[in-house]
Amino acid sequence: MLTALAGGVGAARFLRGLVDVVDPDTVTVVVNTGDDDEFHGLWVCPDLDSVTYTLADAHDRERGWGLAGETFVTVDALGRFGDDTWFRLGDRDLATHLHRTERRRAGVPLHRITADIASAWGVRSRLLPMTDDRVATRITARGPDGTTEYAMQEWFVRERAEPVVEAVAFAGAADARPAPGVLEALHDAETIVLCPSNPVISIGPILAVPGIREVLVERRDRVVGVSPIVGGRPVKGPADRLMGPLGIDVSSVGVARAYRDFCSALVIDVRDAADADAVAALGVRPVVTDTLMRDARIAAALARETLAAV
Repeated sequence: MLTALAGGVGAARFLRGLVDVVDPDTVTVVVNTGDDDEFHGLWVCPDLDSVTYTLADAHDRERGWGLAGETFVTVDALGRFGDDTWFRLGDRDLATHLHRTERRRAGVPLHRITADIASAWGVRSRLLPMTDDRVATRITARGPDGTTEYAMQEWFVRERAEPVVEAVAFAGAADARPAPGVLEALHDAETIVLCPSNPVISIGPILAVPGIREVLVERRDRVVGVSPIVGGRPVKGPADRLMGPLGIDVSSVGVARAYRDFCSALVIDVRDAADADAVAALGVRPVVTDTLMRDARIAAALARETLAAV
């Protein structure tokens, strides 16, 4: 059995390669829900949906998010009424959010809704939200109008990650409980993988849920991470705009330092091979390989190297 912690497009791509080299039925994915929010009255779970659509091979490969062949007629029509349309919900994607919202209003917990959606898309791996409780990533950042606290999607999508980050908090995390099955999946896994996700806003919220970090520390020898930083820069997303201001070096060494308490090995890119000694000095075993997932073949090879690390 294998358990992965995931959030973001890089994680989804890695997981697609992973299920090409192991039996998908043996994989459990614990997914970040700190990005979740309500738009136009619908409850949207961006990371859960990205992982679902990618594992179903239905995702838009060019954008990296949403469904292939998507259209945006509905959200464009909402703009006619002056509604905010900066968060683009596709027409086909709306069905997922309508279903999820209706089920939530009926009192169904998120982990059961997630399982139903994954099954409907033919996903064989087990997808679990990190928690059924509301945990919201909040970003305090400084822009032209002063310091403001943003919801994650407001900062990332509406503001294009331009306001300078001063602090990140996970509202509600202290009182949240891991979703049913999460701790068991971590306890029972032969290997635990930290996907190539943003350490601050993708992995960070998962670790903030009480009990999860503690299990990872306990099982450190079975935990391997994949650095999302290649050549001193994130492959995709705003990791550098979050790591640096929060005192985390934007490098594989910075990732290793952030993960060293609960991660025994870190896969780093060949372009960062010079960092290997510094990673090892932190007590984390470096594994150097090609991590830039330009196609499915490389993603699968990366998954093999990652599993071999433990």
